[in-house]
Amino acid sequence: MRLSLFALPLLATIAAARVHAEGEGDAGARWWAHVQALANDGMEGRGTGTPGYDRAADYVIAQFKALGLKPAGIDGYKQPVAFIEQVILADQSRAALAGPQGETALAVPGDLIFSGGGGPVPERIDAPMVFAGYGLHLPEAGHDDFAGLDLKGKIVVVLSGGPSTISGALKSHARSERAHWLAEQGALGLITLVTPRQVEIPWVRRVALAGAPALYYADATLRETQTPFLGAQVDPAKSAQFFAGTDKDFAAIAAAADASAAVASFPLALRFKAQVAARRRDLSSPNLIAVLPGSDPKLRSEHVVLSAHLDGYGVGTPIKGDAIYNGAFDNASGVASLLEIAKALKAGKVKPKRSILFAIVTAEEKGLLGARYFARRPTVPQSSIVADLNFDMALPIFPLTSVTPIGYDQSSLGQDAAAVSAQMTLPITPDPFPDRNVFIRSDQYAFIREGIPALFFKYGFKAGTPEADTEKAWRANLYHSPFDDLNQPVMPAESAKLNAYVTAVTLRVANAAARPAWNDDSFFKRFAK
Repeated sequence: MRLSLFALPLLATIAAARVHAEGEGDAGARWWAHVQALANDGMEGRGTGTPGYDRAADYVIAQFKALGLKPAGIDGYKQPVAFIEQVILADQSRAALAGPQGETALAVPGDLIFSGGGGPVPERIDAPMVFAGYGLHLPEAGHDDFAGLDLKGKIVVVLSGGPSTISGALKSHARSERAHWLAEQGALGLITLVTPRQVEIPWVRRVALAGAPALYYADATLRETQTPFLGAQVDPAKSAQFFAGTDKDFAAIAAAADASAAVASFPLALRFKAQVAARRRDLSSPNLIAVLPGSDPKLRSEHVVLSAHLDGYGVGTPIKGDAIYNGAFDNASGVASLLEIAKALKAGKVKPKRSILFAIVTAEEKGLLGARYFARRPTVPQSSIVADLNFDMALPIFPLTSVTPIGYDQSSLGQDAAAVSAQMTLPITPDPFPDRNVFIRSDQYAFIREGIPALFFKYGFKAGTPEADTEKAWRANLYHSPFDDLNQPVMPAESAKLNAYVTAVTLRVANAAARPAWNDDSFFKRFAK
């Protein structure tokens, strides 16, 4: 076991709980058995469109059949999704900052990583740059970093963070939508900077992932941008170079961003030049859809969706000799939870009145593509979907004493979650790090964009606690690496508790007389159809 990567105060508790839970043959052990089946080396990291993903899909379908869930896909349990795979060829790509003193080369991917998602990358760029602060277009909230800027024909540079007066959900939404909005304004690309203090994954790990294939929809009408649009992120240690030739100090700008203070927008003095080479091929990968029919003759035509993504990063750049990115917690754990919740709902005395749709989706790691496809083109009438309850990387690495259902403050689903919290003595804890963009980083956001209320379940903890230190260390050392495997510390019994919590929330939503509704003050109410 690689405990040296994860030596934190809660390890002794974790190890003891793991032995206890696995020795009892209980719900936690069943959950862990599913994780072991989906995240062993034979699944090769479940990369979208790979044989390993298909083997994992076969396992899930076999479990659906064993549970007696009915097929609800296009082809049995499957809903095929057509993609184009795009791989950035770093050895044939170039980037530089150009000014009166000449050009400063940026190593690809050492200093700058090009994004291959969204759509075809532009082959060449030579354009002026403009710095747009936090890059948030939220005129409804009285904030617009792009106001007064000439964006047409520009590369837009933005910084992480945002004003503390704006909710994390709203800031996350603005970040998700900005490439589409910028392309409509005639911008050529978006470069994202992160302040050193806000780094979540060390840059060396991002570089290791840079060669992974990206995906975009084969159907151009589903893409975020209709024309080639450049996306890139920069090594935090090199961010100051973008401000050369201005009278602005990047260290001061970063300090303001870390404090959620005002950050001004202004033209940059340098031009951005790039040559981007890519290899493309057609690829298909299925969502897996099953249904537990509701018990009520009237309400069974409505659906509560339980979602989790099956895909991982597959086989990638070796780290310490290991090239399989097993994705045990991200997100074999979430798929395992849905299988256990299905088992509990099927066996429970109280039956759900509405139908429960289990959506095990593909290509989450490529930009929520499988979930977005299903939410836009569901295998049941879209109007029949009343809610989405999502599982992704709930980390069973410390005791479950509270829950954070992301999105609970946006719709009546929050009241359902709070009621179950009171019953199970698992209080709701607000998101401790709202600027991480968690609200848009998993599959529930695909449903929210279609006007469907949703929750995303996480273990609750507060900033500045031992649990926060444990979670931060996991992200820094194991997240999106080969070490998110079956050898890491885990607390199966705690996952069983969270599964029971979500099962209770599911039943409450499925059996309520009224459909879930957006709160009157929710920004996302406008998407309701």
